[in-house]
Amino acid sequence: MAGRFAPRPPLPHSLKGVGGTSMPVRGGHVVVPGPRGAARSAPVAGRTRTWVPGGPLDLGLVLGPLRRGPADPTFRAAPDGSVWRATRTPAGPGTLRVALRGGVAQAEAWGPGRDWLLDQLPSLLGAFDDPEAFEPRHRLVALTRHRRPGLRLTRTGLVMESLIPSILEQKVTTGEAYRAWRLLVRKYGEPAPGPVPGPMHVMPAARTWALIPSWEWHRAGVDNKRASAILRAVRMAARLEEGAGLAPEEARRRLEVVPGVGPWTSAETVQRSHGAADAVTVGDLHLPGIVGYALTGDRDADDAVMLSLLEPYAGQRHRAARLILLSGRTPPRRVPRMPRGDIGQL
Repeated sequence: MAGRFAPRPPLPHSLKGVGGTSMPVRGGHVVVPGPRGAARSAPVAGRTRTWVPGGPLDLGLVLGPLRRGPADPTFRAAPDGSVWRATRTPAGPGTLRVALRGGVAQAEAWGPGRDWLLDQLPSLLGAFDDPEAFEPRHRLVALTRHRRPGLRLTRTGLVMESLIPSILEQKVTTGEAYRAWRLLVRKYGEPAPGPVPGPMHVMPAARTWALIPSWEWHRAGVDNKRASAILRAVRMAARLEEGAGLAPEEARRRLEVVPGVGPWTSAETVQRSHGAADAVTVGDLHLPGIVGYALTGDRDADDAVMLSLLEPYAGQRHRAARLILLSGRTPPRRVPRMPRGDIGQL
């Protein structure tokens, strides 16, 4: 059983006012006393930072892998081209807004984690990635790279926020996994701080994940195998988060100590947490066929064939796979799409 009792609702964050009085924060606003003791809201000011990338930068390509479906409650792409991201940092929950204006990245952050998010902004936008180290070996890859010069590999520095949704995506359709992530984060997460453009939530803390009742996992369509893997991971959350400071291969070995976390899940995690350029995903249902079809016309390629095709890109295999996916050259569908299951209806 995943948990016997539902977690208590999170207490509101608070700021210390004059004389040490507590001023609770609600939805990005500080409740301060008004006339005759009435409460009134005052906006909590965010902090800002600008950063100039050293080359072309496409926010959608860089931050897109952090989005878990079109209705991800932790991610929002605004009509003005800005990207909003709500996350749980080592300093606490935080919301980050990033926009590109005239080749300059302009960021604003709110919440207890705002300073951490702004400090990590260059890393998030690929400052530690080295696209110039990549040398195309196939015409398709070279052409895609030419058409997508703004591709950089993000590095969040956060392990659990990528590990948990990656476990949810094991052996199910993306639609099922996205639905589970959306339902659980909305129900057990907390409202994102700041003036967010619509409802956004920060994913639950490790302890909250551990207290989710078994029936709620079931309602979200998460089977016991994946739920158990998440519960084992959150018990080691502090140790796994330390892996953000390790090399990608060392971090992967640490992740794979957790029963239920294998090479597929660890690769999907460090691709985001570490910006691991060589962490190619093996064990995927579709990727080998896509790579094989794009490079040689072999739609039935397996992992071994895919790895041999990507061998010329050793050290940059994940980037090569991303460029192949961005090329749009995928094998035509031969069978109907896998039907979506929902164990929550059983």
